[in-house]
Amino acid sequence: MTAYLIKRVCLAALTLLAILLASYVLLRLAPGDPSRSTIFGEDASAVAVDAEKGGLNRGNAALRQKLNLDKPILYGFVLWLGDVLLRGDFGESASVDPGRPVAAIIMERLPVTVTLNIWAVIVTYLAAIPLGVYGAVKAGGWFDRGSELGLFILYSLPVMWVGLLLQATLCEGGYWQLFPLKGLVSDDGVTMSFWQLQMQTVRHYFLPVLCLAYGGWAGLSRYTRGGMIQALDSECVRTARAKGCSETRVVWVHAFRNALVTLVTLFGGLLPALVAGSVLVEYIFNIPGMGSLALLAMSSRDYPLQMALFAFAGALTLGGILLADLLYMAVDPRIRLDNR
Repeated sequence: MTAYLIKRVCLAALTLLAILLASYVLLRLAPGDPSRSTIFGEDASAVAVDAEKGGLNRGNAALRQKLNLDKPILYGFVLWLGDVLLRGDFGESASVDPGRPVAAIIMERLPVTVTLNIWAVIVTYLAAIPLGVYGAVKAGGWFDRGSELGLFILYSLPVMWVGLLLQATLCEGGYWQLFPLKGLVSDDGVTMSFWQLQMQTVRHYFLPVLCLAYGGWAGLSRYTRGGMIQALDSECVRTARAKGCSETRVVWVHAFRNALVTLVTLFGGLLPALVAGSVLVEYIFNIPGMGSLALLAMSSRDYPLQMALFAFAGALTLGGILLADLLYMAVDPRIRLDNR
């Protein structure tokens, strides 16, 4: 087990290195230059004064030098990677929050996205697994066909359209003002009691979590249904029924445990998919999380911040895959990772 973990961590490190190298090269080759639109560490008035005196070009040159844009691409990547590995320094923001360390910006917004996506994962699994299990037990029935149609209709709806539609109909200023229009924190939370604050928090989280979760219901429930149908036809389930086990125990203890391997496999890719989906959801509901931060970094060509976000996304994806492999053993004791 230890040898397997060491091998996987080394492989993940090499994969992450390749992802970061490709990301850096593509950023440098893409049209546009952050030094042409912002001056690192200077306010707008100082830029205006310097521009009249010819100091704008000096400011641009200083920013290019700080971001290693005046150096060859591979050399610039080596310098950036050296700062990250040796000092844990991802650099300072060039345009989103000029002069502020990138790590501090990310750590400020990370808890918001993590909390939002944890609830989205919980809601996705709590809704999709029962639908898939019941669809397998009643395969071919009206519930199975109706849920399949409804879930795939939901799956086909774009997140942007659904989010804006929910805002127009269910948020403040819409037809039914049931939920707040934006944010995750109420402005008058200080004057509320504990239970009022919890209810207000639920109202803030409900629509963003729903927008993140509904797209995963169709795929996860169909995979659950397929795994359950295969498990219900297995020899161990027939043996359990022959021994006189109740149908509930047969479905949820014997069959469902054999179908869990498929769900664990999907879990490895669910986390990065939700974080990617947070970009649109956080933008629509004005949530100050990693998704909206990534959108700001891309629109302003903030190279240090973009590279830090690429590193975070790559590490999250590789970590999810490794976690899925480790969960295999908990789900199925017959699996031994040492032999892989």
